[in-house]
Amino acid sequence: MLYSQGDVHGPYGGVVPELAARRHIETIEAVAQEAMSRAKVDWSDLSAIAVTRGPGLAGALLVGVSFGKALAYALRIPLIGVNHLEGHLASAWIKQPDFPTPCVTLVVSGGHTHLYLVSREKSYRLLGRTLDDAAGEAFDKAAKMLELGYPGGPAIDRLARTGHAHAIRFPRPYLKHRGLDFSFSGLKTALLYYLRDLDRSGRPRPVADVAASFQEAIVEVLVEKAFEAVRRCRVPALAVVGGVSANSRLRAWLTARAESAGIRLALPPAEYCTDNAAMIAAAAQQAYAQGRFGSWEMEADADLPLEAAVPSRSPMRRVAAARRG
Repeated sequence: MLYSQGDVHGPYGGVVPELAARRHIETIEAVAQEAMSRAKVDWSDLSAIAVTRGPGLAGALLVGVSFGKALAYALRIPLIGVNHLEGHLASAWIKQPDFPTPCVTLVVSGGHTHLYLVSREKSYRLLGRTLDDAAGEAFDKAAKMLELGYPGGPAIDRLARTGHAHAIRFPRPYLKHRGLDFSFSGLKTALLYYLRDLDRSGRPRPVADVAASFQEAIVEVLVEKAFEAVRRCRVPALAVVGGVSANSRLRAWLTARAESAGIRLALPPAEYCTDNAAMIAAAAQQAYAQGRFGSWEMEADADLPLEAAVPSRSPMRRVAAARRG
C-alpha cells in the first residue's frame, strides 16, 4: 500500500515540511492498519518493527519514529531504525536478490545524488556526492520555472518525450572533473538565464525542447559518472536507485550502456524507486539478520549519516534472540 502526499504539496510546487508532518500524524495509523489487513498479517505475527530514522524532514521522521517505538513497545518486539539511504540501496535487491556484490550503486533522488561502492558484506563506501543540489531537486526547480507543476521530475520526463534533446546545449557540470562528485546548481542557473533571455526577446518558449535538453544534460552526467565509478572500482555490476532512477531517458541510456559494456545492471521497478516502505523493510531484514537493533532512546535524525553496519549489543538484541528462541 502506498499513500502519497502529492495533492497536499502540489499547490506549493514542493514539499512543505509542516504540512508533511501534519499529514503523517493524520494518516500513519490508518495506513499501517490497512497494510496489515491487505497483507493478511496479524500484529502477533511480527518479529520486529522497522522505521526510517533519517535523514529527511525532522517533523515527519519524528512522527514515524514515535509511532514505531510505540508499536515495538506494545508488542514487546525489537525496533530497527533504518537509514533512508540504506533503504534506497536495499531496493536494488528486492526484485533481484541474486544481484552481485561488490557493485557500484548510484542513489539519485530529490534529496541525494550519491555514488557508493557496496561490498560483499553490504557495507558502503562513499565514492562521490553532489556538492550542492541533488539531481531530483534540479528537476523539480526546472519544472517550476517551466510551470509544469509538482512533482517536477515526472512532468519533465513526460514532456521531454516530445522534444529534441540536443536543441539547447546546457552545460554538463563536473562531467570532465577527475573526481566522482556532482554539481547541479550551475545547470539550474543556466536554465534560469536561458529562460530570462528568451522572455526578454519576446520569442515563445520551446518548452518541450527545453525539458528534453535539460533532462539530457542531467542524464549524461549521471550515466558517465556511474560508469566511471564502475571502471575505477573494477566491479561487474551497477545499481541505480532512488526517485530519479524512474526517469525513462535515464533508464534507456543506462540499459544501452550496460549492455554494450557487459555490465550487469539493477534498476528497481518504478514502485520501488520513489520513497516506499518496501525498501525500508528490505534494509531492516538485513539489519535483523545482522543483529542491528535500535534502543528506546533512539531519536529521529534529519542529518543521519550512512555508516558501516555494526551489530548492536543493546537490550533490543536480547529481545530478538528471545523471540527467535
